[in-house]
Amino acid sequence: MTDKEPDKATTAEALQEWRAAERTVAVARRGRLAAEAAAAAAEEAVQAAIDTANAAKAALEAATLAETSAARTANAARVIVQSTRADMADAQTDVATAEIDEAEAHERYRQATQRASDKTGPGS
Repeated sequence: MTDKEPDKATTAEALQEWRAAERTVAVARRGRLAAEAAAAAAEEAVQAAIDTANAAKAALEAATLAETSAARTANAARVIVQSTRADMADAQTDVATAEIDEAEAHERYRQATQRASDKTGPGS
């Protein structure tokens, strides 16, 4: 506005002052809208950060549980391997014993047939 008193302004000066005030209001409103949008975005960012932290915590808990489960599974597998190895050793021992028993029985049979053949042979 000019240096004149508001009551003494011409129509052109008053119109110019009004338009300048409208531009100032428009700029201020755009600034307020931008600030509101920034505040809303900041609130979204805070919520996203909280959600991300919660997800990370859940992922850590799941990973810890998975690690514990994997360790328990590995321990169970070790027990099964040890048991199976012991069973295999016992089975090998059983086979060897059975083979010895079979060989001895075969030898006794051979000897028995030999004795029977000797008794019924050409000179009997």
